[in-house]
Amino acid sequence: MPEPARPLSRSVRHKLLAIALLPVLVILPVFLGATMHQWSLKLDRLLLVKVNSDLTVAQQYLGRILETTGERIEMLARSEEFARTADPAALLDSHRHRLGLDYLYLARPDGRVVASSPQGIRPAPPRDAASARNTLEVFDRDQLRALSPALAARAEMERPGNPAAGRAPVETRGMVAQSLVLARLPGSEAEAVLVGGILLNRNLSVIDSINALIYRPESLPEGSHGTTSLFLGDMRIATNVTVPGGVRALGTRASAAVRERVIGQGQVWLDRAQVLDDWYVSAYAPLADGAGRTIGMIYVGILERPFAEARRRTVGWVLVGFLCVALVTVPLFLRWARGIFRPLERIGATFERVRSGDLAARTGISRGDDEIAELALALDGVLAQLQDHDRRMRAWNDELNRRVDERTAALRRAAQQLETATYQLVQSEKLAALGEISAGIAHEVNNPLAVIQGNLDVLREVLGKAAAPAETELRLIDEQVQRISRIVAQLLDFARTDQTAEEHPLSDPGRAVADCVPLVAHMLARSSVSLRRDIRSDRPVRISRIALQQVLVNLIVNAVHAMPRGGEIRILVQDQDRDGAAGVMLQVSDQGEGIPPEVLKRLFEPFVTSRGRSGGTGLGLSICRRLVERQGGSIAASSDADGSTFRIWLPAA
Repeated sequence: MPEPARPLSRSVRHKLLAIALLPVLVILPVFLGATMHQWSLKLDRLLLVKVNSDLTVAQQYLGRILETTGERIEMLARSEEFARTADPAALLDSHRHRLGLDYLYLARPDGRVVASSPQGIRPAPPRDAASARNTLEVFDRDQLRALSPALAARAEMERPGNPAAGRAPVETRGMVAQSLVLARLPGSEAEAVLVGGILLNRNLSVIDSINALIYRPESLPEGSHGTTSLFLGDMRIATNVTVPGGVRALGTRASAAVRERVIGQGQVWLDRAQVLDDWYVSAYAPLADGAGRTIGMIYVGILERPFAEARRRTVGWVLVGFLCVALVTVPLFLRWARGIFRPLERIGATFERVRSGDLAARTGISRGDDEIAELALALDGVLAQLQDHDRRMRAWNDELNRRVDERTAALRRAAQQLETATYQLVQSEKLAALGEISAGIAHEVNNPLAVIQGNLDVLREVLGKAAAPAETELRLIDEQVQRISRIVAQLLDFARTDQTAEEHPLSDPGRAVADCVPLVAHMLARSSVSLRRDIRSDRPVRISRIALQQVLVNLIVNAVHAMPRGGEIRILVQDQDRDGAAGVMLQVSDQGEGIPPEVLKRLFEPFVTSRGRSGGTGLGLSICRRLVERQGGSIAASSDADGSTFRIWLPAA
């Protein structure tokens, strides 16, 4: 006896409803929730990356203030005007105002002041007066008064909190950006020091300049703003953070957690932090004085509230959109389901009759309005023809051919994978051999390098001031010794597949080409080869100077070897963008005999060389490719009977 059709139709109905409603009511909410969660995490990470980058810019700007002050004071100390002045006090007063310094004085190494601006300065002898230095220093009230009573008054700030906590209710110390430059007394050869400084307490121009540099107008969403502060200890001495009423929050303190992390442990804080009454995505870094002691902090931060409100608005709009979609689609699905159920119930009943032996059973559907109705009509046709034997054979044959094609394609993929694995195995064996060779080279080369460096240092100590005329040559020896050490290190790096690029490489390609000329001049002269430079770009590129110099020297040396009867090497440097990315193209061309095609296609692989047994090891170009590709660049070669050309593309920094 056939089973009733009703339970089957009820089961089909439930399954279809589940299929229709599951994506809308279950899968879509889960997907939206996961997507919004990942988006929120990504937004938080982007904000932290943003403030970390801003902190780096602020630190560099503060360091630049120190360096610039020191450079300007040194220029004054080396000037002819300073050496010949008859009134050093007037000269210092003029330059102090022009340089924006709070004090500037000339003193003997023992601290005795020769001339000063403002006049009457009685500073303590500077620490380590035997060498030039640019440092942040903390001066107490007496030291500031010795420089100027006005500076001592400007440094004073009321401390917030309870005076009974054991700390003075007023902060009297000051943070000073001080530069000390070695000099000579005017009209004399006597040694002296020229010292200048800027008091950072209440120095709003410095903090506003940093904030304007980092947070330009419209660089943040509407409603948000960036803040910057300098701390002496945990107290703000210069800030653009304001309290209600628009007054700068000078004298307020950082939170205990930030104070412990940054000042207590000397680490960078990169997280949310409460600044007065608001939460900011914040970054704090310690500031150290000339002795390396932590004396304060530098802070940058972005108001978090607008981002949190934008996040909540986005989640709200997503929820509203989901509810609207559900309200529209669910009734529509239910209506469509009713039109699907009827032909499905007829199909189920027909299958039940066929299973019971009634081969004349038909669905009774005469018109194919949709796919289900067409399926019912097809079922009627199959039952009428009893699935013709010839059609079954053709279907089986098609299925067999399809499976053969699939197996053939699988075999091809397996063969390609095997070929790739074999190539990688050969490369790994080559690199393993290179690692052993590199270790021996490093040991044998580094030992004599250490002897050269040591004797060079001894030579400087023995000659003393007499070495000054040859200082440029000695410095070049130093740089080339270091370059050899780096080349050996890079040779070792080549055999390691896990090496990464330098963190922040930067070099000027035109300068790198110029630096290479002295290194290959002797080889060019000996080989009757001329070098022509055509520099059309001044973009800095993302590669270290030493690495770029190594690549260029290697290509120039190879070009010289390719022209035993002389010729010309041309180096062309010009801007070239690729795929929307700014970059620079360096082109090195020679007039040699060219490279054989069978060697050219494998030229950048290890141990491949076009010079035969009398040539090199075949490592130079492979190392060049590794150095260039680490920075996202590319290197390619072309050659014919008129010479060879190597093209190096590097992304702009």
